[in-house]
Amino acid sequence: MTSYPRSRIVLFLVLAILGAAADLWTKAVIFSERGLPGMSPPYWLIDEIFGIQTAVNIGAVFGLGAGKGTFFAIFSIVAGIGIVVWLFKFGAAASLWLTWALGMISGGILGNLYDRLGMWWQAGYPVEWKSGVRDWILFRIEGFPMLDPWPNFNIADSLLVVGAGMLMIQSFWLAKEPEPATDSYSNNNKDNDG
Repeated sequence: MTSYPRSRIVLFLVLAILGAAADLWTKAVIFSERGLPGMSPPYWLIDEIFGIQTAVNIGAVFGLGAGKGTFFAIFSIVAGIGIVVWLFKFGAAASLWLTWALGMISGGILGNLYDRLGMWWQAGYPVEWKSGVRDWILFRIEGFPMLDPWPNFNIADSLLVVGAGMLMIQSFWLAKEPEPATDSYSNNNKDNDG
């Protein structure tokens, strides 16, 4: 097992808790101010490019898997447990980069898991929203396929994407070269041969 500074536990928890808190706070504020989906037109911060519009995603990425909220909630719990085990049992926390990446991913998991478990849902809302995730960030580039508009997202989604991007960078560019394997048998034979 690889050792790691104890401060990595604090960093991981701070990233996960603050990330989830920022996500849940912004969802609550935006939905309170702008209302449920369809109640208000988009509020553009950058005209016709970047704005605020409430939406509920009853699927996962790009709305795929609609109606499978329980599956996504279970998957999120398993992924969260896997991250903690990878960091603190198998020593990934020895890497500051991985601690940051997995802390952000955990914040995103927690923020969206709250929604998937129906903890925001109220009586009177459509039943299919019970395991839906609240989204509010609107982005579009007119005339570009898939970006006209991009599916609405939230801070948790942003944390997940940034964290996943950091994992890709780690995998392709930052991973250490494996050390050459040493075979004690062959090293002993070389000593005996000479």
